[in-house]
Amino acid sequence: MAQAKKGDTVKVHYTGTLDDGTMFDTSADRDPLQFVVGEGQVIPGFDNAVIDMAIGEIKVSVIPAEEAYGAHSKELVTDVDRERFPADMELEIGQQLRVGLADGQEAIVMVVDLSDTAVTLDANHPLAGQNLTFEIEIVEIL
Repeated sequence: MAQAKKGDTVKVHYTGTLDDGTMFDTSADRDPLQFVVGEGQVIPGFDNAVIDMAIGEIKVSVIPAEEAYGAHSKELVTDVDRERFPADMELEIGQQLRVGLADGQEAIVMVVDLSDTAVTLDANHPLAGQNLTFEIEIVEIL
């Protein structure tokens, strides 16, 4: 029976949960995720988890933060003067904003704290610093 190896294109169904059991993503109600194993199209721990899996096999893999979205970096959390935002802009904790960077690129940041004078923005991936558990099923190896 064929097993997934680096360079193979695979289709998988998955469900991702946090340490407390909270589900953060699933492919259950949509098409399977397709990617090339070892090409960096998914987080490293997920990439490694599918190696040697066969079609129809289901596996539960715990992926440490370092092999997922990395550690939460305090350097990516910053306070911005409230006056730098339009006066009529309603901000709330948990809101995601697209901001321009000095090099012309854009980043997605999350509002994590608000005061009358400052807005605290976090540019970390929302799952940074978290261990992730995935239930993975290989649907197809192309």
